[in-house]
Order: sequence, then structure tokens, then C-alpha cells
Amino acid sequence: MRDFLESTNFDVIFIENGDLQLMRESVSLFVEKLKLSDVGLIYYSGHGIEHKGRNYLLPVNFNVNDEDEIPRQAIDISAVVDRLSKAERKVNIVIIDACRSSFVSANQRSYSQGLHKMDGTRGTILAFSTAPGKVAEDGNGRNSPYTKNLLKAMAVPGRKIEDVFKRVRLKVRLASKGQQIPWESTSLEEDFYFNAKGLTPQDI
Repeated sequence: MRDFLESTNFDVIFIENGDLQLMRESVSLFVEKLKLSDVGLIYYSGHGIEHKGRNYLLPVNFNVNDEDEIPRQAIDISAVVDRLSKAERKVNIVIIDACRSSFVSANQRSYSQGLHKMDGTRGTILAFSTAPGKVAEDGNGRNSPYTKNLLKAMAVPGRKIEDVFKRVRLKVRLASKGQQIPWESTSLEEDFYFNAKGLTPQDI
């Protein structure tokens, strides 16, 4: 994903196996860079959890004994989306490929499988690897089934972002025999193309 985005002129802030401090610092740097950009994009691949109607992205050092600790030890993606909207970009894109596993034992919290439904603010598209309340597959290769099909769909020249995610939804649904159906919420007001310049798609 990093290689593809850099090939289409995104200024990428890359984090691998980030702890909470690094994730927080990177979010702040990202929001700062938005001041000079027309498009903001967040792509996250990892674990996510829902807590009291809000969705959290989990750092590698996530370790809680009580569910009330979750907001202090994870990244509230809803709050990040709110910061995106305040930056008033023309296009905000948030892609969450999370297997949505709970890292808190069932006897410590009221267990809710999957992430909570989110709605995007103006000019934002939120894309999830599976529907609210459902669990996504990790897959056996370098990328999850969702990201593998997303990269291929993004690389097709002249394909609008909405059509990219439609294609991914079809491919993932068929591959999972209906067990995983990607989902989006959009309030975009502008057209956007990942590959508007006709770059040659490569085998990913």
C-alpha cells in the first residue's frame, strides 16, 4: 500500500508495528501536513475494537485489564475523523482493514463483535474491510483479501473511488462466499481517482 500511494504522489507517513506514542505522534503530524494538501488519506491494517459506541485502533503495546482503560490505550478513530473534517480538505479518505478482534476477555467487558457503524463528515469517505459488527479475514498472504483486492482496484486507470470500493466489495464477497462484505459510508462532494494519470497497473 505504501509503494502504491507513493507512486501516485501521496506524501506517506509510514508506521509499522507502532506503539501508542508513535501512533499519536503520527496522527498529529498527519493533521499538520493536511494544511498543505487537498486530499487526506488514512490507511490502517491491524486490530480494532469497539467500546461504548466508538471505534479504536490498537497499538502493539495495547494491554488492558479493564475496558475503561481502552480510550487511554488506543487511538479513537472517530476523533481522528473529526480532526480531518476541521481541516476542511476537499477529499478525506479513511480505510480501515481491521480483523476486529477483541483484546479484552469476555468476562471483562460486554463483548460486541466487530466495529461500530460510523458516518463520515462532509467530504469524507470511510471504507471498512467488512460490515459493522462483522469480523474480517486476515488471509494467508502478505496482504489480507481486502487489501489485496483494494490494491488491484486502485491501480486501474480512470476508476472513481466509489467504483474502486464497489469492485473490492464484489471480489471479497465472492472470495469469502458471502462471509465478508466490505462497507463504506461517504459524504464526498468531489470526484477522486487513485490512478487518474493512467499509470500502468502492476501485478500486486
